[in-house]
Amino acid sequence: MSATELAAVAQAMVAPGKGILAADESTGTIEKRFTGIQVECTEPTRRAYRDMLFSARGLGDFISAVITIGPDIPSSTCIAANAHALARYAAVCQAAGLVPIVEPEVLMDGDHTIERCEVVTEWTLNAVYEALYMNRIALEGSVLKPSMVISGKDCPRQAPVEEVAERTVRTLKRTVPAAVAGIAFLSGGQSDEVATAHLNAMNRMFAGKLPWPLSFSYGRALQQPALKAWRGVAGNVSAAQAALLHRARLNGLATRGRYSTDLERQQLAA
Repeated sequence: MSATELAAVAQAMVAPGKGILAADESTGTIEKRFTGIQVECTEPTRRAYRDMLFSARGLGDFISAVITIGPDIPSSTCIAANAHALARYAAVCQAAGLVPIVEPEVLMDGDHTIERCEVVTEWTLNAVYEALYMNRIALEGSVLKPSMVISGKDCPRQAPVEEVAERTVRTLKRTVPAAVAGIAFLSGGQSDEVATAHLNAMNRMFAGKLPWPLSFSYGRALQQPALKAWRGVAGNVSAAQAALLHRARLNGLATRGRYSTDLERQQLAA
């Protein structure tokens, strides 16, 4: 696939109103989710769940590197090693005619402040794009899948939505080249509503002011309502798919800055 074709595919992946359903969980991760709905994690139940997700009409290969914040971490060696791994992965993808989704995730685990998260995220993204440059990645044919700049989940002060939006966009503007096709955020453990609200705030506050579209590549934040509706019961598939599609549509609105919590309440009323 040529560089022009890769760029066209990458742009389609982050088209306005659309996003990516991340369904690449490890067996351990999906087992935790099944435990939450009291469903045994077996090959048949996992297959049934996947079939349900991917047969939901109306929905539109990546590798991740995780960075943990804590006392004296991350180290410069950790940042550099993860950046190099992502760049080599991206190079292999493009050589094979695939658009790489580059996923550097700064984990929200811990009690770190949003200020500390911003510092580490900026450091991480700078290292990633230096490594991508050194590996001659065609940025137009790539998508960035970063975490948002948020407070650690155990931090006493949880930053409000607008602050998350401001700090996240500021960090991206400082680190991500304009040539990148788009940014599809991961939810990183945020609840479904919070992840949607953060994405919406960024698109509402910075509409027309950014060089790349801001979209989503959510796993748990898209799937959780569907999991709760499904609960491993075949008769609940239609309701679960409706919940998944509703969540996807709300996030589609958030890519345009048109989401509101009133829409959540409308779903509950229905």
